[in-house]
Amino acid sequence: MLPGQEPPELLKKHLFFQGRRFSFEVNNLRLPNQSEGQWECIRHPGGSLAVPVTPDGKLVLVRQYRFAVSGRLLEFPAGTVESHENPAETIKREIEEETGYRAHSWKSLGKFPLAPGYSDEYIYAFLAQDLEKLEAPPKQDDDEDIEVVLMTPKELEQAILEGEPVDAKSISSFFMARPFLNE
Repeated sequence: MLPGQEPPELLKKHLFFQGRRFSFEVNNLRLPNQSEGQWECIRHPGGSLAVPVTPDGKLVLVRQYRFAVSGRLLEFPAGTVESHENPAETIKREIEEETGYRAHSWKSLGKFPLAPGYSDEYIYAFLAQDLEKLEAPPKQDDDEDIEVVLMTPKELEQAILEGEPVDAKSISSFFMARPFLNE
């Protein structure tokens, strides 16, 4: 259990959907304050994300089509933690698949809940440095529609402030990495 966690008492569990990446539950619970009710939750194994930095200080991002928002978002490379992987293994695989880069230096930036109002998913954020462009990157997943984008930290910050569509996990991780980035 993580510090600060106070699990509710499970009164009745209803599993509505079990997919390959997540499940959806609607459960009757008693909260720590003794309030009882029904709450929905998406159960997710977690995700790993890299803030990749080239030797000349540029950030490696992807512009990826996301069907749920019917458009393309600017994001750092990320992926779902598979059952046989730890978060560090996941992101080492994902950065190569999504960007065509391999990092030789890694630093954990920490973890954070992504959408705690309805999901138990945590994002594990890493700083990826000492990048090497791969001659033959691994094949991307068939369902991925990705464009690699290089930006300076200042350019990314400006894009965020001007309202370019950037996902929340990338904004959060960018600010976690900020102390380690040079202009």
